[in-house]
Amino acid sequence: MASIRLSCALTALLLGLGAVAGSVAHAANAPERLGKVHFKVECNAEAQREFDVAMAYYHSFAWEQYQAPLERALRADPRCAMVQWLRALALLDNPFLWPGSLSAAKLAEGEALVEAARRTGVKSERERDYVEALAVFFRDHDKLDHRTRAKAFEDALGQVAQRYPADTEAAVLHSLVLSANFDPADKKYTNQLRAAKILEPIFKAQPQHPGVAHYLIHSYDYPPIASHGIDAAQRYSKIAPDAPHAQHMPSHVFTRVGMWRESVQSNRTSSKIDADRTPNSPHAYDYMVYAHLQLAQERAAQQVIRHALGVAKKPDHIAAGYAYAAMPARLALERGRWSEAAALPLEPGHDAIAWKKYPQAEAVNAFARGVGAARSGDARAAQAEFARLQALRDAAAALKIGYWAEQIDIQAEAVRGLAAFAEGRRDEGVALLRRAAEREDATEKHAVTPGPLLPARELLADALLELGRPAEAQHEFQAVLGKEPNRYRATLGAARAAERAGDSRGALQHFARLHELGADADTPRTELDDAKRMLGK
Repeated sequence: MASIRLSCALTALLLGLGAVAGSVAHAANAPERLGKVHFKVECNAEAQREFDVAMAYYHSFAWEQYQAPLERALRADPRCAMVQWLRALALLDNPFLWPGSLSAAKLAEGEALVEAARRTGVKSERERDYVEALAVFFRDHDKLDHRTRAKAFEDALGQVAQRYPADTEAAVLHSLVLSANFDPADKKYTNQLRAAKILEPIFKAQPQHPGVAHYLIHSYDYPPIASHGIDAAQRYSKIAPDAPHAQHMPSHVFTRVGMWRESVQSNRTSSKIDADRTPNSPHAYDYMVYAHLQLAQERAAQQVIRHALGVAKKPDHIAAGYAYAAMPARLALERGRWSEAAALPLEPGHDAIAWKKYPQAEAVNAFARGVGAARSGDARAAQAEFARLQALRDAAAALKIGYWAEQIDIQAEAVRGLAAFAEGRRDEGVALLRRAAEREDATEKHAVTPGPLLPARELLADALLELGRPAEAQHEFQAVLGKEPNRYRATLGAARAAERAGDSRGALQHFARLHELGADADTPRTELDDAKRMLGK
């Protein structure tokens, strides 16, 4: 098995130190460390080596790097048909961003690349099966909906894996697509756990395979099962230390289980390696901002945001667009700066990001402004943002991204509830917030975000506490913490609600946790002073 060991000349320093992009050297003289991958192709030895390098890049979603080794493979063996197959596969981008990351132009290009692989001439039945399995995803893309084609692709890869049981690469790719094709309303996590069941024994047999660790993290990236992904999360960054995504991806699990310091370090390392070259950087910055805010590190979060907004080239990509909308919104909302949230402009990255392509990203701004306006008592402005969210929901539906249309509609319902509350229709407001919370809990967060800007159930708990119903509020805050462990605002809310409800034991427990979360706070917080007094520290 070929070992893909790479050493990247990287001189990137992040944030106050600036960022300088390193260059990727040729695999033969200074190979990067990407783990160990061997995907057998019917090509000469040099082309095989380069194909394995490209496949290692693919398994860490390094879209900017996989092309160079493929070009070298094609120069070494012009008849290596699987080069075109991998180009078509990588063109699909991160499957956890489907279908929003797929344009008609990409699908047409992928179809052409599959045909190019056929024309070049596959040299074995196995290679032909791989090519035809991928072909089903592109076939009739102008007639068949995404879900139909994605399921057909999943099934076709499953058949390849069954036909060649010794070929673990088929099983790994099948698991990736199986996990990505999950049903957001399935609380049994059927696809994800099926994928993990396939991957776990491969991980034992091939502990240095980057794709196996990577896809296990994706499969476990859900609150009830996230703890099962800690081992893969802690190992993936060491398996592929020179892959930015391998450094960032563990933070998905760290976020799910509330390991904020580990998440900060994971994303800091990822950003240094990436050096602002790809959409991975703003995505990692958003996760880092979220983690810093859960540790009451407001200044650190501001520093990350300043750096991110100062990057000259902002990628026009859903992950980047979402991050640029979310980071300033998080900073305002997590600190309860409602007037600041109400006035948030949609300007960061505006010169590079086509917001109309990403209604789910623009909706972040509308939601933050709506929440901020309502919490500031400006019901009219909140209603205006509610109307804006409805328009963005319709735009998402028109783009056939149904998951995001539903998420935006949930955000709209939450803003509508807060607006009703601000207008004095408090019972109606609570009812709307409760319905938004139930709908949000019935779905799952998208991989593009570390978590909701403010969970709908947390907003409900805030409203109940304001109404003088602390026991009910405490119950709702604790429900938020069951899904979002160690969340700072929910922990503080639970502590205050318990205190007002006369639950001294519960108040002590939550204030103790708040004290732990804020142990390295970089800004004064009155609630942390309260926690110290409560705990006698």
